[in-house]
Amino acid sequence: MSARRLWILACAVGLAVGLAACGQESQPTSVLNNGVYITAGPVTYQLQVSRELNPFLTEDSQYVSGLPAGTGGLTPDQLWYGVFLWAKNQTKHPELTAGSFDIVDSGRHHYFPIHLNAELNGYAWTQQLLPPSGQEPVLNTTASFGPTQGGLLLFKLPTAVYSNRPLTLEIYPPGGHRGAISLDL
Repeated sequence: MSARRLWILACAVGLAVGLAACGQESQPTSVLNNGVYITAGPVTYQLQVSRELNPFLTEDSQYVSGLPAGTGGLTPDQLWYGVFLWAKNQTKHPELTAGSFDIVDSGRHHYFPIHLNAELNGYAWTQQLLPPSGQEPVLNTTASFGPTQGGLLLFKLPTAVYSNRPLTLEIYPPGGHRGAISLDL
């Protein structure tokens, strides 16, 4: 075989191997995390978007409404972080969505969402009993029409999480198997 043909064959094999690795992972560690479906218990969840929130922006100020009394503002070493989820019951029976979540950083620190008053914050994630094919957020609600089309889990995180990436959202469904989604920060 000539050196030129051998070189072309080696390049073709290298290209094929490179292209074969281009699939999306179920637990990506990059910005490819949005849109990944995972199953936690009998319900399917999808991360719509996760990001740091700026309460001084018009859109983001809506997300930090409905805080419990005494929550207080941010200190200089804290940030608001929003995780927007969508869920669907793909079974033939009513199923309860998760009501328990946390974020775990690479240092194994756990952070829990702030319970928002859903009457004051139309984006707040609330545990729901979904009928077969039902979804959360429920259609024709503020969250379903919002820019993220997901229910909000609001976290107050220390800025140190930037040094402890990656972050993982853990979903604890009632009586089911835990699910986890890699978050981008």
